[in-house]
Amino acid sequence: MKDKLITFIATGAYIGFSPRAPGTLGTLWGVAVVWLLSGHGIFWNAAAIIAVTLVAVYTAHEAARIIGAKDPGCIVIDEVCGYMVASFMVPWGLQAAILAFILFRFFDILKPWPVSVIDREVGGGFGIVLDDVAAGVYANIGTQIILMAAVWAL
Repeated sequence: MKDKLITFIATGAYIGFSPRAPGTLGTLWGVAVVWLLSGHGIFWNAAAIIAVTLVAVYTAHEAARIIGAKDPGCIVIDEVCGYMVASFMVPWGLQAAILAFILFRFFDILKPWPVSVIDREVGGGFGIVLDDVAAGVYANIGTQIILMAAVWAL
């Protein structure tokens, strides 16, 4: 029973088992979480990022053990964390949500330094989640810069 619950959480209600784009679909869970948290302020959003990340590290580690792989693609709770970081302190709106989504997926797939180092060198649940959090930081910076540039262009 415990293994099933861990797998359910780590795979985003089993959406991670999708044969096509499980990471992208998992990121949509992140969009839903951010949307639910919109309007609740920086403190609650930061607390949610910390809480989800702690749950993600544990469930990703355990799910990888259950599945028997180092970083199985079906684990998508790390994408939820990454998107939450990508959207942190970004004004909620459709354009900003889409921009953060695109940039997060870009950096998560491309894995620029140090994301690639984290992905390669850090093991366990911490490694599974941390590379997505780092990609989320890159996406957040990119989103903030593009949104500021758009405001200044007006």
